[in-house]
Amino acid sequence: MAVSAYRTPEDAAEHILSRLGKRVTLGLPLGIGKANHIANALYARAEADSSIALTIFSAVSLGVPEPLAGADLKARFIAPLIGRINQGHEPLLYAKAQAAGALPRNISVHEFFLPAGAHLGNPDVQQAYLSANYTHVVSVLLDAGVNVLAPLVSPSGEAHSSTSYSLSSNTDLVLDFLSRLDERTGAGPFLLTGQANRQLPYMRGPGEVETARFDGVLDTPETQFDLFSVPRQPVTLMDYATALHCAAMIPDGGTLQIGIGSFSDALTQALLVRHREAATFEKIVDGLVIQPSDLQAHRGRFETGLYASSEMLVEGLVTLMKAGVIARPANAAVDDPDLAALGAPEDAQALIHAGFFLGAGSFYRRLREMPEVERDRIRMMPISFVNDLFGSEALKRAQRRDARFINNGLMATLLGAVVSDGLEDGRVISGVGGQYNFVAQAHELKGARSILTVRATRGYGSRMTSNVVWNYGHVTIPRHLRDVVVTEYGAADLRGKSDRDCIAAMLNVADSRFQDDLLTQAKKARKIEASYRIPDSFRGNSPEQIADTLGPAQARGDLPMFPLGTEMTATEQRLVPALQHLAANEQDRLSLLRGAYDAWRGEAASAEERDALARLDLASPEPWRDRLMHYAVLWALRETASDAAAITAPDAD
Repeated sequence: MAVSAYRTPEDAAEHILSRLGKRVTLGLPLGIGKANHIANALYARAEADSSIALTIFSAVSLGVPEPLAGADLKARFIAPLIGRINQGHEPLLYAKAQAAGALPRNISVHEFFLPAGAHLGNPDVQQAYLSANYTHVVSVLLDAGVNVLAPLVSPSGEAHSSTSYSLSSNTDLVLDFLSRLDERTGAGPFLLTGQANRQLPYMRGPGEVETARFDGVLDTPETQFDLFSVPRQPVTLMDYATALHCAAMIPDGGTLQIGIGSFSDALTQALLVRHREAATFEKIVDGLVIQPSDLQAHRGRFETGLYASSEMLVEGLVTLMKAGVIARPANAAVDDPDLAALGAPEDAQALIHAGFFLGAGSFYRRLREMPEVERDRIRMMPISFVNDLFGSEALKRAQRRDARFINNGLMATLLGAVVSDGLEDGRVISGVGGQYNFVAQAHELKGARSILTVRATRGYGSRMTSNVVWNYGHVTIPRHLRDVVVTEYGAADLRGKSDRDCIAAMLNVADSRFQDDLLTQAKKARKIEASYRIPDSFRGNSPEQIADTLGPAQARGDLPMFPLGTEMTATEQRLVPALQHLAANEQDRLSLLRGAYDAWRGEAASAEERDALARLDLASPEPWRDRLMHYAVLWALRETASDAAAITAPDAD
């Protein structure tokens, strides 16, 4: 059958329904890989016709937050920022309805990974969440009888003249699903329908799909839209402290995997400092590391360079490739010529293998504008390739030499288990994703280590609690897979350690305000001797210690708040430390009131301060609560004026 050239999204929906009938089980790639217009047209048809049963399977459905009446300062800051940088994005109708709790009864949505923390209070999303390791999701979709996949694709030519389309950002599950179609539950037809988007970079390699493989493609000027841009987060000194500990664990010539977020940006900057100014890096790390170990003995520049095998292609990896840190071709570590001959030559010369990408709008542009020969060193692969050792296992083992798989967690127990995706009461914050896969690989590969990073505390003032806990009712990585846990206060090497020694190591990287209580709980359980004392050298773990140690490096510009650049305006950048200061003092109501009173009695707001207040819709506040916020923000702006030097962001490109 010839490929259908859809003229409108409605044409696409009509074609799908005419082929499949009124039971549509739609698979949409995670993140930016969704055919938004096709998904919206199908949703609209099902919303209007209750006899259509539409089931959607996906992950990370991104959208612009709705404005909140009487919003707090965080929402006033974030929502307009995301809205501004995503003005040209096509919103997903099902995601908006789901967020509002307004999905029609004939439409169901199941996601295996959620935008972090976005749906904690949404019972519909929580009840429909699908818990699965990343590499197992394809099996779930096949068993569910998914009968149409709708990826966003990058065309090789002009509208409807392309000989092939690149899956670009989402080779991850699409390639694996297509390769296993014969396992699909149900005997009905299956459709591959794509939507072309010229903002997606054309990534050559396994993700190139011949046009004839599609049942239909939507490729019109009217359905082009901006890819969702995830704003870069400010990097704190706590992020940098954790990242510097990790950067000293990565051997030259090894393999690297990292995730998204402020820690990822901090690690990128730490590795750049190590590569460009090894002496500076060593001096900074020596100030942090109390008891250096062989694990953190890697301080010099990267002469051989790293190879990256990461489920997610983040901007930091591309930055490290441009800087020569990621410079080892995959097969450079393969000594056996028979193994080296396996696979495509282009894949063998890749510097980065990844399954999907997501990030800032400038990151997508950077990939699009990259010279083809350089972009070809990045190979987008099925998730089964990146996250597993199965299939060409001997070759993967040789390629992934001295691997360091670095991922984030929310909490860690004294016995080495890590909580990364959910809460004790069952609510899901994000999802398991591929974390388990990389932890398992670290235990299966010679010379590999799993490094899980956890912020030592969360909250402020009287609400501050420890993220290092004795026990927790839900864990993502069980204690029998414990390896390395890193907080801002150091690295706990737990592999092969007894429970007693594991507890002692974890106490050393906990915040000192909580160490005594944690030790008491361990002693009560008789998992450590009653006479044990935490060494004095670890009794000063505090934010003040981190600030004193890293403050000079931050002042020199070695540790900027936005190491990869930012979409924020100068006014928004200036607001960041002020809002952080307010959050840190949130529970000290007396200090806040005194600060607001001093601002009210003090000098009139400067032009810069008025711009900042206007950005938060606090220029001319009316309700008393807004007036209080007005003067509290003005006080915080003045309290953090000296921090402005550390904000300046470099050009990300």
